[in-house]
Amino acid sequence: MEGEFYNSMKLRVAVLYGGRSSEHEVSVRSAKAVMDGLDPARYEKIEYFIDKEGKWNPRPILPEPGAQPGIDVVFPVLHGTFGEDGAIQGLLELAGLPYVGAGVLASSVSMDKEMTKRVCKERMLPIVDYVTVTRDNQDVADACCCLPFPMFVKPANLGSSVGISKARNAEELKTAVAFAARYDRKIIVERAIAGRELECAVLGNETPVASLPCEILPSREFYDYEDKYLLDRAETKVPADLPAGTTEEVRRLAVECYRAVECEGMGRVDFLLEAATGQLYINEINTIPGFTSISMYPKMWEHCGMTFAALIDRLIELALERHRRQKATRFTR
Repeated sequence: MEGEFYNSMKLRVAVLYGGRSSEHEVSVRSAKAVMDGLDPARYEKIEYFIDKEGKWNPRPILPEPGAQPGIDVVFPVLHGTFGEDGAIQGLLELAGLPYVGAGVLASSVSMDKEMTKRVCKERMLPIVDYVTVTRDNQDVADACCCLPFPMFVKPANLGSSVGISKARNAEELKTAVAFAARYDRKIIVERAIAGRELECAVLGNETPVASLPCEILPSREFYDYEDKYLLDRAETKVPADLPAGTTEEVRRLAVECYRAVECEGMGRVDFLLEAATGQLYINEINTIPGFTSISMYPKMWEHCGMTFAALIDRLIELALERHRRQKATRFTR
């Protein structure tokens, strides 16, 4: 890391968390872990909490360069809407502040599951067959007639498995779409894949690297919000028990997906491995993956030899590195 990070002054890190999102509670838990992981000998942490109504405490970050002289770098730990979708990243760009994680474009594309699928398809990366419907679509069964049951139904712009359900027939499909429509106007309906759920962590800017993948073993029919954060019964295997060739293919596809959406900093790519065919499918990419005590992103890197504290150091380094690179760009004549 360059000299500015190792000077005698502590680096002032603003941690943004909470937010106007259905993932508010997950963000609070992730932020606590991040703040606990910041080495007090090297960092001064500054908390910026955003409540469920979008109010900032103690004060907002202003969209003006130089308006926050007390902040050296921002660590957004805002999952979901208004935090992982490019909104907060746009504010930080206007403020001229370096920040951890993906930029505006990668954040917005990755947050929208349909846009992620479009980009992956353009790059010839494997995705599950899907259909997009909207909240106002009255002909859901007709729109999805090309897909076999069962199907998974998801809001296009949420994470942590919020609003997801499985439909086994036309009546359940109608109910599932209505449920997903509570969280987004755009809904993804895709062919259900019977098989294994895998995740792979990616880290870096221009030269990203992938961790060894892990496997999620849900305690329920699929890995939903309750299984992730409430029941504490899901199991994980780090690394996943896979043939060497499959492991390397997961890692390759994870990096290719990361590059396709132009992600920087960090990302967790989720996969489905179909039991009947052995085919790998990219399910989605998360640009601000969970950092709770049970989150797989830090666990995968820990298995690869990078401690939680070292991971935070690296993410901050990548944020400063990107900010230095951006300074070479002129925005006025």
